[in-house]
Amino acid sequence: MSTATYAGAVVEVDAEGFLADPAQWTEEMAHEIAAQNGLGELTDRHWQVINFMRDSYLKTGAAPSIRTLGKVSGVPIKELYQLFPKGPAKLAAKIAGIPKPRGCI
Repeated sequence: MSTATYAGAVVEVDAEGFLADPAQWTEEMAHEIAAQNGLGELTDRHWQVINFMRDSYLKTGAAPSIRTLGKVSGVPIKELYQLFPKGPAKLAAKIAGIPKPRGCI
């Protein structure tokens, strides 16, 4: 494992940059992770998805898939791709500080 510094905190990350310990995540880190991944300001819709991802992970121990995200989060799949280009579930999970969803490349 390597480390990264977000919002002044040093955290362990895996080879793809996902936090090793989701408990270390903060909202301030989310802003920095989003910026490093090419997203601008996080909107209320971004936060709706990010919070859904975190809540789902904390309840089930697994990150939701893109299919679940589109059906249950309240944000349609087409909009998810507008909010999080190039793989919404993977990018939203990274910003939310949780492990990569199963099935994501």
